[in-house]
Amino acid sequence: MHIKTSVFGQSLLMGLALAMILPATARAENEPGGYVCTFAKGTSWTFENGAFKDKAPEAMGFTIADIDLEKQSAKLQADGAAAPGELKIVRAINANHFLEVVNEGFLNLTTVYDKDETSGVYPAVHSRHFGVLGQPVIAQYTGSCTAK
Repeated sequence: MHIKTSVFGQSLLMGLALAMILPATARAENEPGGYVCTFAKGTSWTFENGAFKDKAPEAMGFTIADIDLEKQSAKLQADGAAAPGELKIVRAINANHFLEVVNEGFLNLTTVYDKDETSGVYPAVHSRHFGVLGQPVIAQYTGSCTAK
């Protein structure tokens, strides 16, 4: 089936296509190349004796560097770590998710939201899903990042 469009219709379609592409391109160009993130609040859970037990985790921080949205990759430099970890990026509306798969196969996920114009920081959430000696350990932190 062949659909014939007028010059006006073709121009309208081209304009709509550009309108959809340009905001994504502009957003990518305005994204920081890295973040310094701090997480002061949260909860962690360990599974012991058949049940999850919660406690407040210690504050933590790290740097996300070398962000490449086109390649969907970045580096994670944890405080005190010798070598940076590899991150995969999943883009979302108003946020980027940074996924780390650690050597043992456990997962860490950091979501950095768009900059809050009131405070000037990027709200962020960090989740850890790992285990110690065969027991599940889960942590969820709230915090913020600043552009690096």
